[in-house]
Amino acid sequence: MRLSSKIKFIVDYFQEHQPDVQSELNYGNPYELLVSTILAAQCTDKRVNMVTPALFRVYPTPLEMSKATTEEILEFVKSVSYPNSKAAHLSAMSRMLVSDFGGEVPNTMEELTRLPGVGRKTANVVLAFAFGQAAMPVDTHVFRVAHRLGLVKDAPTPDAVEKQLVKLFPKQYISKAHHWLLLHGRYVCTARKPHCNECPLAEICPSNGTAT
Repeated sequence: MRLSSKIKFIVDYFQEHQPDVQSELNYGNPYELLVSTILAAQCTDKRVNMVTPALFRVYPTPLEMSKATTEEILEFVKSVSYPNSKAAHLSAMSRMLVSDFGGEVPNTMEELTRLPGVGRKTANVVLAFAFGQAAMPVDTHVFRVAHRLGLVKDAPTPDAVEKQLVKLFPKQYISKAHHWLLLHGRYVCTARKPHCNECPLAEICPSNGTAT
């Protein structure tokens, strides 16, 4: 099957069944999304959502968080993965937001990736869902599903996968496609024992029944 036909199949299916797909992180503004996404690295969204309500009550803005010590922030995030490094990143990130960006979350890849703890994937999440830009964050789920479906070729890194997927999906669906592929990988095309018999994309998947 041609790649263009695969993309049409994916878009048509998910537009019918998941037209209003949303992040499973709870957030109310770009700052909260940025903090939540930093915390979500190698951690479940469910766990992050348990931590952030108390965190945001005490530190509702970058200015408030910038006044906190790493140790104070750590008390709120100690149940997430890699809490020490994440607390340090949040402390340094909030200080830079205040000192360099007037306390506002920037809306460009170049500026976002200047922030401590913010890599390309985190920046793309913020660009896509806080600012409505056509961005394709590539996490382990998107990376896996893109390869299993044969959507990418010679793409050994997340950046390479991102570049190919952005070219494949129509611009208006790029951000949605991230969530479609992510959730599909999280719940259907799982890393171990993918549920191929239940997969709505099985007929376009070259890995159907053989994914490992």
